[in-house]
Amino acid sequence: MSKLTDLPKRILIGRALRSDRLGETLLPKRIALPVFASDPLSSVAYAPGEVLLVLSVAGVSAYSFSPWIAVAVVVLMFTVVASYRQNVHAYPSGGGDYEVANTNLGPRAGLTVASALLVDYVLTVAVSISSGVENLGSAIPFFVEHKTLCAVGMIVLLTLMNLRGVKESGKLFAIPTYVFVAGVFLMIAWGAFRGFVLGEDMNAPTADYEIKAEHAGIGGVALLFLLLRAFSSGCAALTGVEAISNGVPAFRKPKSKNAATTLLLMGALAVTMFCGIIGLAMATDVKMAENPATDLLRNGTPVGSGYTQNPVISQVAAAVFGDGTFMFVLLAAATALVLFLAANTAYNGFPLLGSILAQDRYLPRQLHTRGDRLAFSNGIVLLAGAAVLLVWIYGADSTRLIQLYIVGVFVSFTLSQTGMVRHWNRHLVTETDPAKRRHMIRSRAINTFGAFFTGLVLVVVLLTKFTHGAWVALLGMVIFYVTMTAIRRHYDRVAAEIAAPDEPGDDAGRPSRVHSMVLVSKLHKPTLRALAYAKLMRSDKLEALTINVDPEETKALRDEWERRRIDVPLKVLDSPYREITRPVVDYVKRLRRESPRTAVSIFIPEYVVGHWYEHLLHNQSALRLKGRLLFTPGVMVTSVPYQLESSEAAKLRARKRAEWNAPGSVRRGPVVNERDKDKAGRK
Repeated sequence: MSKLTDLPKRILIGRALRSDRLGETLLPKRIALPVFASDPLSSVAYAPGEVLLVLSVAGVSAYSFSPWIAVAVVVLMFTVVASYRQNVHAYPSGGGDYEVANTNLGPRAGLTVASALLVDYVLTVAVSISSGVENLGSAIPFFVEHKTLCAVGMIVLLTLMNLRGVKESGKLFAIPTYVFVAGVFLMIAWGAFRGFVLGEDMNAPTADYEIKAEHAGIGGVALLFLLLRAFSSGCAALTGVEAISNGVPAFRKPKSKNAATTLLLMGALAVTMFCGIIGLAMATDVKMAENPATDLLRNGTPVGSGYTQNPVISQVAAAVFGDGTFMFVLLAAATALVLFLAANTAYNGFPLLGSILAQDRYLPRQLHTRGDRLAFSNGIVLLAGAAVLLVWIYGADSTRLIQLYIVGVFVSFTLSQTGMVRHWNRHLVTETDPAKRRHMIRSRAINTFGAFFTGLVLVVVLLTKFTHGAWVALLGMVIFYVTMTAIRRHYDRVAAEIAAPDEPGDDAGRPSRVHSMVLVSKLHKPTLRALAYAKLMRSDKLEALTINVDPEETKALRDEWERRRIDVPLKVLDSPYREITRPVVDYVKRLRRESPRTAVSIFIPEYVVGHWYEHLLHNQSALRLKGRLLFTPGVMVTSVPYQLESSEAAKLRARKRAEWNAPGSVRRGPVVNERDKDKAGRK
């Protein structure tokens, strides 16, 4: 089976990497920016549109508030970036918000942050991929007509790219990300030049459309609520900021400095692009509606269900560059690509956080293990599966999915910054150096403002988005929290149960006697090998055990046993219902009841075969029997392998390959650099 699956695996994700090559997968800043910041950078492709969609409820006149909403988003962005720059210096180990909250606010707060982040990472993949399909669909209708299928296909492709390893995927992601950033900046610059210098009028494809206001003449508290909802939708531009603090270990040294620089660069780029697109959308008179089929009017008539509402960035590009021009097509392609690749932020954050949680026994230990390509493969596959399920349920509709967004981000933002305030308070108590104290006080002030601002935004998001779908994200957080708590309790219970006692107990004591038995079906070479091995154990009692299913076969076995004069007594258990497992288990239990301090040792001959299909033909009874005996206290089961010729041939073929992983090999523990081991040896 290993051989059958090994070739496709190597074709898809490449050859396995040695543990000492982990340092080669670390990222320089130029690669780390598109890898970790592609989510907030790409969010400018849909965040401005979400602001206009919400404001359209009150009609075109409400669009005049969009610049002020953009200013609020900018202030929030710089607040969060400044706050997280303190995080990456104080906690460079990669735990990010989870480590900060867990260390300073306690395990419950840490688990709440972890639950929020895990949900948000899944939503990041679903929203980014769905939005990318919609952007690509503005140029190629096939993608809109088969949104769900295309979105699932992109998730699978992105999963394979990440399974190949961080550095390789980072190189692939860098080009479209930088093309997108350059294209947006060129669009902003050319649009400003045409508008301010040349004085030309630029009109979006929807400039002549009208919007039918769902609530005309809105004001007072209702208007305030609408503006807050638009602001919370615009906060989608902040998603992914926390990924850099979670991914500090993936940076090259000096890790904290490089991560902080990347954070600042990401914030500056995202803010400039977000404001530029909002400004151009206002200048080109872009129209967006939550229900375009009925609320978007062309010549006084609704556009109807056949109308496809293109994203804001596509409409602005059509107005600035011209619809169908080279730059329009290039920017549309780059936008679609970067939205697909924006999910890579989650593909780096989710597996790393999952590994840390697994190390803390909140998730299965398999998530802590690195795969062949030194990536956390199990976490990557788990993330992909959850995202595919979400995309399928919501039909790859980014407008519906984005309503679930943001909540988890601001839960982690708020708890993380609150934890950082306590971190600085704790260190200020013992720090006496005036320069360091001034730095800590400044950092505490930044984190205090960050905690207050993000907490305020969290309240706004919950109030404005709860009934629009945010409750689903909260439900997901609760499910993650309860599941991780249950996993931790299980691991703690098992650890307490198997912990070695200070005083020797029954498990450490020597049993009064050992009763060994060899299971026999026929008298052949595997049986003779098992008998010979069992004799070496010097048991107090040794017997061969067979089940009488067919009287003729049992009689033939007895005759052969006597003819060969084997000096091990043969015991026959009757089985009137032709069962094999139950008579053996009942016999063993009876021995244990009669003599509780007697250890029962069972030897089972097994064939070792070389082809996957041969496993279906042999050893099935032995597997079932071992599975039942595992639940019987005081019973030790030993498999005595007998290698058939096919297994030898398979082993020889496998050794001819450059690298051969034996079936059943499992990777455990951290990756250790060979140079570190040499240094440790010299010490």
